[in-house]
Amino acid sequence: MNLQQRYRSKLIYGVKRIHNSRAMGRGIGLFLMALLLICVNGCTMQSSKGPNNEVEDTRVTKEMVSGEGSKKEEQAGTKKKGKKNEETEQKSALTTQNRELSMSSYDGISHAYNSWWFKRNMDHLPSGAQEEIDIAKYNAVYVSNKAVQGKNIDKVIYLTFDCGYDNGYTETMLDILKKHKAPATFFVTQTYIRDSTDIVKRMKEEGHFVGNHSITHPNLSDAPLEKIEEEILGCQDYMKEATGYEMDLFFRPPKGEYSEYLLKVAQDLGYKTVFWSMAYLDYDVNNQPSVDHVVEHWQKYYHPGAIPLIHNVSSANAAALETILTNLEKEGYRFGSLDEL
Repeated sequence: MNLQQRYRSKLIYGVKRIHNSRAMGRGIGLFLMALLLICVNGCTMQSSKGPNNEVEDTRVTKEMVSGEGSKKEEQAGTKKKGKKNEETEQKSALTTQNRELSMSSYDGISHAYNSWWFKRNMDHLPSGAQEEIDIAKYNAVYVSNKAVQGKNIDKVIYLTFDCGYDNGYTETMLDILKKHKAPATFFVTQTYIRDSTDIVKRMKEEGHFVGNHSITHPNLSDAPLEKIEEEILGCQDYMKEATGYEMDLFFRPPKGEYSEYLLKVAQDLGYKTVFWSMAYLDYDVNNQPSVDHVVEHWQKYYHPGAIPLIHNVSSANAAALETILTNLEKEGYRFGSLDEL
């Protein structure tokens, strides 16, 4: 008889005596009998549960008799636990290291505010632009530097559209692009994706790029790292969630406001920042240029490797786009994709 059985026998014997005792009465006896049953059942349940309070298989096996099973389980558990701890420690160290490298890599990079500007060229040569920052070292572009190589000229235009919201003209523009087999890049905000999901899907289905224009279109030039990541990665994640398509890794700073710091962070997030070499006042829906003005502007300033900024909310752009593309084709131009740059 083992120790547990001996204690159980003594407890039963004692309870029986109390139960038969007139001094204690039947009530106490019955109470203690119930207590005994609870104790016995509790001991039985406890003995059939493992250290994690999970019911174990109580069947006897050869390994249990020989003790080999418990040794194997112990060794396997130790190995599994050690491997898991090692993986956790490695991941933790890697995350910490990446964070430290990420933060330290921005030391000394300027947060100074800049607003994008360029110089128009009426000789149909690539536009000049700001020279304060060498944007190329941050994987940023505003024109194709490969379009003019001495006497070799690649007559190519990279059409880009900024989409903060829809004003009823985007699908008309898509129809025209499809007719001319002209690829384009649409820089969209999260609001645009949310409110015009089907149009964004159409952009992707018809072979266009959909680039990142942030969540809320803020000035990010002096924003902290966390805010920049939130605006860019948040828009990127929402694109996938809402449309099922991945965001194409092209970024256009809202309103053309930027700093070296922003360009560096965007680069580290895997993006090519895209400015522009052609633009005009087309974004004010209450003060639209005439269609003729838009057509004439293009005729005056188009050039090899141009990256024009076109706003999708413009009624003038929608009305002029067919003529613009037709005129460019007559001049021997093709329409390229940003992944060529």
